[in-house]
Amino acid sequence: MITNEQFKNEVQLIIANAVREDVGDGDYSSLACIPSDAVGKAKLLIKDNGVIAGVNFAKQVFQYVDPNLRVETLINDGEQVKFGDIAFYVEGSKQSILKAERIVLNAMQRMSAVATKTHSYVEILKGTNTKILDTRKTTPGFRALEKWAVAIGGGVNHRFALYDMIMLKDNHIDFAGGITKAISTTKEYLKKHQLDLQIVVEARDLEEIEEILENKGVHRILIDNFNYTDTQKAIKLIGDKCQTESSGGIDEVTLRFYAECGVNYISCGSLTHSVSNMDLSLKAI
Repeated sequence: MITNEQFKNEVQLIIANAVREDVGDGDYSSLACIPSDAVGKAKLLIKDNGVIAGVNFAKQVFQYVDPNLRVETLINDGEQVKFGDIAFYVEGSKQSILKAERIVLNAMQRMSAVATKTHSYVEILKGTNTKILDTRKTTPGFRALEKWAVAIGGGVNHRFALYDMIMLKDNHIDFAGGITKAISTTKEYLKKHQLDLQIVVEARDLEEIEEILENKGVHRILIDNFNYTDTQKAIKLIGDKCQTESSGGIDEVTLRFYAECGVNYISCGSLTHSVSNMDLSLKAI
C-alpha cells in the first residue's frame, strides 16, 4: 500500500498545482485594492450539516501560501457540524488569506461531502463485520484528498493507484486468457521483479470463484455484481481461504443486505464520484 511519505508528497503536489492553477502570476484582484501590509482575520463558516473534513489540509494550504498565517482550530476533522458552526479562524496578511481562500473552500467542500457520505455508510454497517472501501473512481488530480476524506469519515482506503496492489478484473482476465493464466503469470511477474503486492481477483460468477480458489496466493476475491443469494453462496465457497469484497452498484439501500451476507468489505465508487459539496464560506471578520 502507499506509504505515509508518498501520501504526504501527493498532498503537497495537489497544493502546489492548485496554487499554480488558481493564482498564476498573481491575485491581481487583491493586489489591486488591498495594501500589502494589511492584516485581518476570517472565519470558516459552516452552512450545512454533516462531517467536516479538510481542516488539516486547509492549514497546509495556508502554510504553503504564507507561513506567517495563523490558524485557530475550533472543530477538527471528522467531527459532526451543523449550520452556523465555525470550524476555524485564520489571521494574518489579507492578501494571503484571499489567495488561499478558493483552494481551501474547493477542497474542504468536496472532502466534507465525501466524509459525510462515508460516515452515513459506516453507520448503516454498524453491528456487522463489514468495512466500507473507496475505489479509484476519484477526481483526477484530487485522489489523495478524496481518499483522505473517506478515512476521516470512518471508511477504509482501497489501493491508492495501479502501483500498490494487483487487481485482476474482467478485462485483465479476458486479455490474459483466463483466470488461471492471469493469476499464474502475475505471480511469476511479481517474483521476477521482487514485488510484494497483494493480489485481488474479480469473479463474475460462482464458477469463476471456484477457479480462483484452485489457485494459491490470492489475497481477496472481488464478488462483483452478484445478487444476495449468490453472494451468500460465494461466501460459503470461499470460507476463510481469503478475504471477500462485494462491489457493483451497491448503495445505501442495498449496503446492509450485502454486509449481512458476510463479506469482509464492500467497495463503493459513489463515495467519491457521486457527492454534493458541503456549503462552506470563508468570511472576513
